[in-house]
Amino acid sequence: MPRPLDDRDGHRRCRDCGEWLPLDQFCANSRRPDGRGSYCKPCFNLRSKASYAKRLKERQGRDVRQLPLVPAGHRRCPDCGATKPLDDFPRNRSGRGGYGRYCKPCHNAKGKESKLRLHGGTREYHLRRRYGVGEKEFQELLAEQGGVRAICGGADPQHLDHDHRTGWVRGILCFNCNGGLGQFRDSPMRLARAITYLRGTTWQRALIHPGVYQMCSPTRGRPPSRRF
Repeated sequence: MPRPLDDRDGHRRCRDCGEWLPLDQFCANSRRPDGRGSYCKPCFNLRSKASYAKRLKERQGRDVRQLPLVPAGHRRCPDCGATKPLDDFPRNRSGRGGYGRYCKPCHNAKGKESKLRLHGGTREYHLRRRYGVGEKEFQELLAEQGGVRAICGGADPQHLDHDHRTGWVRGILCFNCNGGLGQFRDSPMRLARAITYLRGTTWQRALIHPGVYQMCSPTRGRPPSRRF
């Protein structure tokens, strides 16, 4: 079978632009023996756009909407319509070029709207996503604690504490108590040793004369420095 005139040594001539290009630069076509079409990819895309515009005009009587030209290193946000640098778009590994579709203000606004529509607010979304409970369960646990922080007993607890190994919620604490447990790695042994350490080294008042006290350590240590 003679070789087609537009094929030559693994190359093909595009029937639109006339350029000789490698076969991998042509669009796939299962009806041809080599699996490649007659038009290079850029020409094929131009033909597809022209065909789509023609069908749209014939069937709906309107023209294809022309998007404004976007400079290099920029992107157009489809929500606000502004053209901004890529740094104004959030990072997204699955997005085109590693950036999200919407600019950061529009991205944040859409996120808040979705959380409000699906979960009733950002707090409910945060509790559900991170701890698996909602505001209702939070208030029930707070009532069981008497409305105060589970460790220090202070008012207005806000931080939900959970076991990092099992994910189970343990109680509602303040920021300092919650962070303290994390610093001690939730280890009862470390916490017990810390209590023993404090009891043995904390400076206490000792009565040395009626009405006269002296700060001293029951075991070891040195007196606090004096400021002049």
